[in-house]
Amino acid sequence: MKITIVAGARPNFMKIAPIIEAIQNKKRKGFNMSYRLVHTGQHYDKNLSGTFFEELNIPLPDTNLEVKSGTQAEQTAAIMIGFEKELQQNPCDLVMVVGDVTSTMACAIVAKKAHIKVAHVEAGIRSGDMKMPEEINRIVTDSLTDYFFTTSSYANENLLELGVPKSNIFFVGNVMIDTLLKNESRLKKPSFWDNMNLRNKGYFVMTLHRPSNVDEEVQLENIITKIVSLGKDYPIIFPVHPRTQKLLDGLDLNFENLHYINPLGYLEFNYLVKHALAVITDSGGITEETTVMNVPCLTLRDSTERLETCNIGTNLLVGSDTKKIEKAFKILLSGNWKQGSVPELWDGHAAERIVSHLTHIFKL
Repeated sequence: MKITIVAGARPNFMKIAPIIEAIQNKKRKGFNMSYRLVHTGQHYDKNLSGTFFEELNIPLPDTNLEVKSGTQAEQTAAIMIGFEKELQQNPCDLVMVVGDVTSTMACAIVAKKAHIKVAHVEAGIRSGDMKMPEEINRIVTDSLTDYFFTTSSYANENLLELGVPKSNIFFVGNVMIDTLLKNESRLKKPSFWDNMNLRNKGYFVMTLHRPSNVDEEVQLENIITKIVSLGKDYPIIFPVHPRTQKLLDGLDLNFENLHYINPLGYLEFNYLVKHALAVITDSGGITEETTVMNVPCLTLRDSTERLETCNIGTNLLVGSDTKKIEKAFKILLSGNWKQGSVPELWDGHAAERIVSHLTHIFKL
């Protein structure tokens, strides 16, 4: 059985790392399984170069389509053209896509038109917000998928409501958590930790990259100013996403307790998260990691596709409403943040379950 695994952005690599390891383990046990890793090149930075692959022990991609940046339509078209050639030159039995980036949707479309089965890891999650490009990617991908690997009961319910046969839905857990648990003992203190005099539970981590938060100067300025004011007694560590940096360059947002840093590698960033008093973010994936590490999380979005992080975990949606943000800070700083727990099957074995299901589906 030949599997082509597609990854297009940093979160994808965190998700495919344990899957590749599980395939390799099956192959060593005599199962007829092999994989080819395709990096679409949708996102590229130094932390997706050799250093990032070394950190997570991921083999380098077999090919990089080198799509680079562009509009949604430009990226989708370029990925489809490149991936069509890839499949023609390297036929496979299954295309596996993960997450909800443009590469996920584009490669699923190409695979189905080539009459190749599609497996979607992290299938079925929905935010209900059609303004998010990721939501469109999820809907299109799941409409074409053959085998749905899910992270939660919410995702299962969404797929069943769409008419997906129950026999095609496999509740396996969260592969991103596989990677976190495997590497938790290897997390690395950032080089600036001592220079900034950071201490355990004595600072905030903030990440912003959603268009709704960072594409308009007044909105971004209001959010940052409010958070800096509310967290005035604590350092706020802000790894700046390239998208956010473009807008920040035109603003004069310099505060004594706000520390802008370059994007970090996986091990350093999650060290920061694990030891933070709280995380302020608009990322979906980070809310999963904070839930497992039992770190309070304020999400600057009005909706989430990861409901379990709110209903079971440590996450709270505050949107961009400054009153909600202020209320959340009061709860946090009074020591009354809700006690979260870890969702079902977020136990570090999701990838093993995925590969085990594939051996049965393809009768290996």
